[in-house]
Amino acid sequence: MDGIRPGITDLTRNASHVGVSGNYGKEGQAKKTEEEPKDQVTLQGLRYSNKDLNASGKLGVIIKASDPEKLEQMKQKLLENPNNNIKADLPLIGGFAAEIDPGSQMGVMPQLDASTKDIRVFLDEQVHFIEPVDKKDNEVSALMDVAGKTLNVDKAWAAGYKGKGITICVIDTGIAQHPDMKERIIGFKDFVNKKEEAYDDQGHGTHCAGIAAGDGKSSSGKYSGVAPEASLVGVKVLNSSGSGAFSDVISGIQWAVENKDKFGINVISMSLGGYASQSYKDDPVAQAVEAAVDKGIITCVAAGNSGPSGKTIGTPGTAPHVLTVGALDDKGTLDRSDDGVAYFSSRGPSVDGLVKPDVLTPGVNITAPKNTGGYTTMSGTSMANPFAAGLTALLKQAAPTLSPGEVKGVIMGTADKLPKGSAFDQGAGVFDIVEALEKVTGKPLEQPVPQKP
Repeated sequence: MDGIRPGITDLTRNASHVGVSGNYGKEGQAKKTEEEPKDQVTLQGLRYSNKDLNASGKLGVIIKASDPEKLEQMKQKLLENPNNNIKADLPLIGGFAAEIDPGSQMGVMPQLDASTKDIRVFLDEQVHFIEPVDKKDNEVSALMDVAGKTLNVDKAWAAGYKGKGITICVIDTGIAQHPDMKERIIGFKDFVNKKEEAYDDQGHGTHCAGIAAGDGKSSSGKYSGVAPEASLVGVKVLNSSGSGAFSDVISGIQWAVENKDKFGINVISMSLGGYASQSYKDDPVAQAVEAAVDKGIITCVAAGNSGPSGKTIGTPGTAPHVLTVGALDDKGTLDRSDDGVAYFSSRGPSVDGLVKPDVLTPGVNITAPKNTGGYTTMSGTSMANPFAAGLTALLKQAAPTLSPGEVKGVIMGTADKLPKGSAFDQGAGVFDIVEALEKVTGKPLEQPVPQKP
């Protein structure tokens, strides 16, 4: 999907017993890896190859267990080898991430016998994001002049809904202190370089944050985002080349959950993921986003850029309770009659046979802030997803007591079906913010009375 470069490997490739493998070519089409590396070896049931080792020659793993006591025993057993280390505790999914020495014969991976049958071990793979489907640094088109008005965002603004009091957490490459957002970045966590001040050395996260909540200050409002009064929290889990470990992604989600009350986080926006070939029940990252929803945070995830083929929904968009967002192509016009599903938008069903995506929002030629200043135009479900996150912030502003499940129900229940395309192409249809606001408030969307000159 938007958010994964060519060469993505699996999150848990045959890790003890489960596997996800694949890569994304230039066209964004998900494909399984052709064959396992010839240098692959097995370590206590965990298959890996030399390319899975980090720069220090260590093998990254994620270990889960339903029994906390057994999980702690596993951790202590690993630490008997001084060459092993615990990278991060991941209580959100009942596990931890570790870096182990594959060359040692002592205390590397304890044998998974009957007493530890509930312990599951996954490779802590690297994820990468592909270039946007279409990127135009020198040619920009107005986000709100077309895409926003296509979805009647201007009507929501006129009624007073601009996201004030709502916080959107963008988990990505960071957020640059762009003039359109810097005054509303209220929190930042860096799992890559451990910096304290908000920054973005790649640009993807800044573009996403700007779509969700930029105020267009640098363009006199022309390139305003969807929820221009919402607060932002940035969580950097991907490096300057757009890659990162899945354990860092899980840590980022976990940090957002732990700091939910501190920053008032209402919505998570994640335009990253990977090829899915296993159930969300066996996927650590999908389990992490499910846990975030369970903790009361509405979580929006990009569907992926692997369309138009079916069964191409990426993980963690496969998780049933997140809002999985596909891309609408509005053809650059305000006329809804020519709208359709963007050709690149991933289609369902999910690997579990679920109807996905859940909803569509504009994802073609979306202009938003650039990390080095100014604006840039990109296309992809990575753009559609923060658009949906911004709309969700407006809805949450109108009805702050609604649970994530209730919010998702309203969004899908009021969406507009496109005349062409099945549910596996478009989900419930196009996000209708006006009807959704009217649903949660119980009254027509009132427009302000024009002021006399």
